[in-house]
Amino acid sequence: MEFPFDINQLFSERISILDQTLVAGRKSTGRPDLQAHIATVIDELGRASAKAQQLTAPITSASKLQTQKHQLYLVKDGESSGGRGVVVGFLKVGYKKLFLLDRQGVHVEAEPLCVLDFYVAENLQRNGYGLELFNFMLQHKNLEPVLMAYDRPSPKFLSFLAKHYCLTQSVPQVNNFVVFEGFFLNRAAAQLRKVPPKKPDGEIKPYSLMEREAVRQEQKSLPWPFAPPHSPQRSVASQCSHSLSVGCSPSRAPPRVAQTSSPGCNRNQSPQSPLGNRCRARRTSSQQGLVARCNLYSRHMDTRAVGLLDRHSPAPCATSGLRAVGDQSYTLGYSIHSQQNRLQESTHR
Repeated sequence: MEFPFDINQLFSERISILDQTLVAGRKSTGRPDLQAHIATVIDELGRASAKAQQLTAPITSASKLQTQKHQLYLVKDGESSGGRGVVVGFLKVGYKKLFLLDRQGVHVEAEPLCVLDFYVAENLQRNGYGLELFNFMLQHKNLEPVLMAYDRPSPKFLSFLAKHYCLTQSVPQVNNFVVFEGFFLNRAAAQLRKVPPKKPDGEIKPYSLMEREAVRQEQKSLPWPFAPPHSPQRSVASQCSHSLSVGCSPSRAPPRVAQTSSPGCNRNQSPQSPLGNRCRARRTSSQQGLVARCNLYSRHMDTRAVGLLDRHSPAPCATSGLRAVGDQSYTLGYSIHSQQNRLQESTHR
């Protein structure tokens, strides 16, 4: 693969090792222009490799190499192209944490050195460049090819491994990596760790009534901001108190009040019976004055008249069985002036 710049100036050695720094030798150290040319070479090699493997996108580029802890071995032919040199191919390797299956189907966790990308220019294949590049990597890593993992190897690469390294019996995996039988036999026990089997999932039990009741009791015990909203039925007494607190408007329907036992009214008689209506109608004017005194809804009440009302007002009607304080039938427009007239008449008597 030829480029418009001098390859020998970028890569002084026949096989160069590149990492995150994109520095191939002393010449390119501190030279941004040379590093830009090196990045261009890596990008073009990555695109050519993806095209040869029929990949949708290249898996090797200068930006990816700068962000990952991988190493790239690049081989050149320095005598071609009029002495400027050409790039023949590259080999990218890196460590990966994998979960593999051995022959018995046991999950094994390992972090082997993996071959991630391998490419030699089509017009320069079958000239020994690939074998030279691969052997250089094995010597540099001091490793055997059987102890490595291979990421999605092409049929050509599998034939290459079988021809030069006798790697034919692979162990099927659930991922895209390929390992061979010797991977599990020759590797030290410290480098392999068996993953414990996953516990079988138990039955999914339905949400029992006891658990629901426990959750309900727990929610009831929570303080006010965290307690769930609930709307229990209001009792008659609470309805009466709410109606009185609002102001006992005449437009509101009077609440139902339980009757008390009395000689004149039946205990089992409902509040809407005619007898109860007659009892309410027989209320005397003096009793209404007592109601007005107890409520004290007027600020014009004469305090002396209040004292006289305590002495001269008769006892409340025993036959009615209802407290006038809880009665909602009278209106707020009751005239306090008429009460004072009645008090004055009772005083003269």
